Amino acid sequence: MPLLSLESISLAFGLHPLLDNAGLIIERGERVCLLGRNGEGKSTLLKILTGETVPDGGTVRLDDGAVLSVLPQMLPSDERRTAYEVVSEAFPETGKLLAEFHVLSQKADEASLDRLMKVQDKLEALDGWRLDQKVNAILAQFRIDPDRTLDTLSGGWQRRVLLAKALVCEPDLLLLDEPTNHLDVPAIAWLEDTLRQFPGALLFVSHDRAFIRRLATRVVELDRGQLVSFAATYERYLELKEKALEEEERQNAEFDRRLKQEEAWIRQGIKARRTRNMGRVRALKSMREERRQRRERSGNASFAIEDAARSGKLVVEAKHASFGYGNDKPIIQDLNLTVMRGDKIGLIGENGTGKTTLVRLLLGELEPTSGQIRLGTNRSVAYFDQLRGELDDNLNALDNMAEGREFIDVNGQQKHVLGYLQDFLFSPERARSPVSVFSGGERARLMLAKLFSKPANILVLDEPTNDLDVETLELLESQLVEFSGTVIVISHDREFLDNVVTDTLFLDGSGKVAAHVGGYSDWRRQGGQFPAEAPAEPAVRKEKKEEKSRKTSGKPAPAASRKLSYKLKLELEQLPDQIASLEADVEALQAQVSDPAFYSRPHEEVSRVLEDLAETEKNLEARIERWMELEEMAG
Repeated sequence: MPLLSLESISLAFGLHPLLDNAGLIIERGERVCLLGRNGEGKSTLLKILTGETVPDGGTVRLDDGAVLSVLPQMLPSDERRTAYEVVSEAFPETGKLLAEFHVLSQKADEASLDRLMKVQDKLEALDGWRLDQKVNAILAQFRIDPDRTLDTLSGGWQRRVLLAKALVCEPDLLLLDEPTNHLDVPAIAWLEDTLRQFPGALLFVSHDRAFIRRLATRVVELDRGQLVSFAATYERYLELKEKALEEEERQNAEFDRRLKQEEAWIRQGIKARRTRNMGRVRALKSMREERRQRRERSGNASFAIEDAARSGKLVVEAKHASFGYGNDKPIIQDLNLTVMRGDKIGLIGENGTGKTTLVRLLLGELEPTSGQIRLGTNRSVAYFDQLRGELDDNLNALDNMAEGREFIDVNGQQKHVLGYLQDFLFSPERARSPVSVFSGGERARLMLAKLFSKPANILVLDEPTNDLDVETLELLESQLVEFSGTVIVISHDREFLDNVVTDTLFLDGSGKVAAHVGGYSDWRRQGGQFPAEAPAEPAVRKEKKEEKSRKTSGKPAPAASRKLSYKLKLELEQLPDQIASLEADVEALQAQVSDPAFYSRPHEEVSRVLEDLAETEKNLEARIERWMELEEMAG
């Protein structure tokens, strides 16, 4: 028996239904990715499954005894509850008692102690201590302080708390709405591993392509009110979807051709109308109705970034720059960096490592506590906020965008605000809707519309991919690649970084900033890893080292006096030429990579050159180390 089944689900809020007699079946153990354009109704579908929204028609069946849990898309706002209180809410009745007990246990007055005894009695009757152990165990597993309030946590840590709440009840079906939003890359990798081991079924909404590739066993697309299932990997889904759209376009073209012929026939002269076939007339009426009911696939977003006057060739230069607050350890330490016009810089690192602080330093919003930061000339900055803080929920999209204007200048041409918003897939009706009813993806598109309506030669994007559908995401990538100005982007989307950035800055949390050529995958190929991924030294090897250290402590290390063999002498003589040759190869490859047109080449060619550069640099370092080793042996 299916774990979950939807039969003939219908729901409409406007002219077109979000769900039009849609059906879906999910079996136990499946990992299903739900895709669809922003505003198609993906989050609404999840709300129907949880009972938060009641459909106009149809049936939702969950297997008897099955437990359903959900990770919501939106983060809590102005939350003063502790992490423990939030996670314990997964157990509605017992959770309130557990949260109250947790608070009372930290008080010493008589009234609190009396209430504590009563709460304790109720918890014992409800087997609450077992649930308390579960809550504390998952908080410890997620490294969350149970007494921290949500309003003191970053977006990533708030997401961890909500995920802990979703998992603590050990659900049979877990619903996740954009689970990678606000998580750093190590947390996403951990989430992928955790969900791959999760024994229950998953239904998740995501536009993180790397995440989908790693996790999904099936793809379901919500398209024009229908749920279409593709029993395939994400890559195969893309192929099948393209073929399905081509076939739909061919059938629609054939239908429209026949309809045009029938319309021509019905408009023939008097003689033809006297002898017309009434069955053919009824068929024409039916065709007209079918054409009227057809829901066309909405077009792709169409936008361009408005360039300001070119900035100076130098955008920013940092020399031994550090920054910290008071006597605290520096957040950024000994930064040496040069950003030139046209560079596309990606920032990666765990949450809390100082990525936003680094951006503020590079923009001149913060002064370094030591060292120097020199800003370039003619800088015009546009900033994309990951929390969508520039949007007023009380206003509609039109008023948020217009700011009192009826027309806006876009690349030297005046355009009506409504027409401009239509390029971002906002119909006139939707543009007049309040932002408070917008999905996360619609909010992101509106932020992009505001961002790109202002001339800029430096774009700073903080998690721009959150909530964007794949089509809009790919268009954003292409626009950023073609943008002649400078881009600084903080992102957890590994594929987005690979497709956009020319250089990657890695912040390891110690204050150091390491620069690498290329995107995320290039950084990994060059040996990049997060601190949590560093392999621990095997205990046996460590014990042997300590034992050897004890045996040799206090004794000077013996000098290397062994005479080199003929073979080693020959190797030592040949190494300088090999090193010189490799250095020349590295210099040539670096010259290619430094060419501004390098990243406009085909992706395969770019990847090959970057791989060659990484491999050549690795060989060069190995040859240098071997030369130093043989020189020391030769004495």
